[in-house]
Amino acid sequence: MISDYRCIYCLMKSYGNRLEKAEIPVAAKEQFTHGMLKVLNEKWYGISAPECARDIQSLYRSVLNDPDPYRDVKRDSNDTVLAMYNDLADIVRNSDDPFITAMKLAIAGNIIDFAVHDHCDLQGTVDKVLNSGFAVDYTPQLREALSKATKVLYIGDNAGEIVFDRLLVREIAHPGLTFSVRGGPAINDATMEDAEYVGMTGLTRVISSGYDAPTTIVSRSGEEFRRCFEEADVIISKGQGNLEGLIGEHDSRIFFLLMVKCDVIAEYLGVEKGSYVACNDVIAKKK
Repeated sequence: MISDYRCIYCLMKSYGNRLEKAEIPVAAKEQFTHGMLKVLNEKWYGISAPECARDIQSLYRSVLNDPDPYRDVKRDSNDTVLAMYNDLADIVRNSDDPFITAMKLAIAGNIIDFAVHDHCDLQGTVDKVLNSGFAVDYTPQLREALSKATKVLYIGDNAGEIVFDRLLVREIAHPGLTFSVRGGPAINDATMEDAEYVGMTGLTRVISSGYDAPTTIVSRSGEEFRRCFEEADVIISKGQGNLEGLIGEHDSRIFFLLMVKCDVIAEYLGVEKGSYVACNDVIAKKK
C-alpha cells in the first residue's frame, strides 16, 4: 500500500476542480467539501489513496445525484481511441517487436486518467512512448513468464486505455487470459459496460473485480476475481491505482505496467515523473 500526505492535496485539488464545473448549488458544494474532509480525517490512515478516493467518489455521486458522473467522459475516451485503433494495430504489426510495441502503446494509454487531470495529449504521448525506452524494464521476464503460464490475469485501469489494452491482449494471444474491470463506476475507470463497448469481451474472457474503487484490493474484491487472482500464473497490473493497491502483496507473479504520473510514485520507484515502467518489485528486490 502506498499512501503519502501529498495524496491528500492531490485529491482535494482534483475534486476542487470538479466542483468548480459542477452545475449544483453552492450549498451542495459545501456539503460535499465538509463530507470529503470527514472522510479524509476518519479513513486516511491505514488505507491507500485510491481506497479513500472510492469513499469520496461515492459522496460526490450522492451530491450530484448521478450514479456515474463520468459516463460521457468514458464514452468519449473510448470513441477517441477506437478511432485510432486500426492505425495503432498497423504500428504494432509492422514493428520489429510487436510484443514490445503493443506494451508501449498499452502504457501510453495510461495517460487517460481524469483522476489526475482533465485532458491529455494522447497522440503526443503515443509518439513519445514509441520512441522511448522503459525507465524500469522487466519485459524480458514478463515475456518468459507468459510463455510458461497456464492462466493469466490482466487487471485493467481506465476507459479509453482499455482500447490500448486490446492491442496487448491480442498480441499476448494467450488462451488462458482473463481481463478484469472495476465492479462499478470509479471515476473514469473501465467497467463491464466499457469492455463490451470497445470489443474486449469479444477478444477474451472479461470479469468484474467486484469492487468499485479505482484500485485493486484483493481482500475486498469479489469471489470470482479472488479465484482468478489466486489461480493466475502471471498477473499484469495496469496503472498507478492498481500499483498502489497491489504493491504491498509482494507477489512475484505481478508485473506493473504504468506511466508515472506523480512525485510520490516516482520517488517510490526511483524514476522520473513521466517515465514508462514495466516492473516487478519482487524480482527487483532479489537483485
